[in-house]
Amino acid sequence: MKDLIKISVIGGSQAGRDIQRLSFEVGRQIARNNALLVCGGMGGVMEAACRGAKSEGGLTIGILPLDDESCANEYVDIKIPTGLGYARNSLVVLASHAVIAIDGKSGTLSEIGYALTYEKPLIGLKTWRLNPSVKGEDLPIIYSDDPADAVNTAISEAKKQIREQ
Repeated sequence: MKDLIKISVIGGSQAGRDIQRLSFEVGRQIARNNALLVCGGMGGVMEAACRGAKSEGGLTIGILPLDDESCANEYVDIKIPTGLGYARNSLVVLASHAVIAIDGKSGTLSEIGYALTYEKPLIGLKTWRLNPSVKGEDLPIIYSDDPADAVNTAISEAKKQIREQ
């Protein structure tokens, strides 16, 4: 259990069909790789990813914005109510070894910022494209167009994180 890989999936609470399909496949691939899926526990990308993980017998954790666990989507196994609203975004990132960002709006952007701040490996799928910082440094975001590739990259990067701990 010590080396259980945890992958956070971040993304919008509302998502169109294409993004839901992409998110479902990411969740499925996470479970197929025997990793644990962490998310914000709500709808959209989070629900589709959890549904994908559950379709493969995976385990899901939802770090919820409200103080009531009944707000979690039906595919969350472990519900962690926080009452923190968007402030819980930092916990979603800190709870994992790597982060996969899918689509999203400003809440997802804040989670991307936390992933960069906490130096978590960050893989982007159809999400924010950020310009290099004002210092001219490249941001360490790995972009992918394929769910399986994104998950494989996240798993590989997570293993590096675990070894460094």
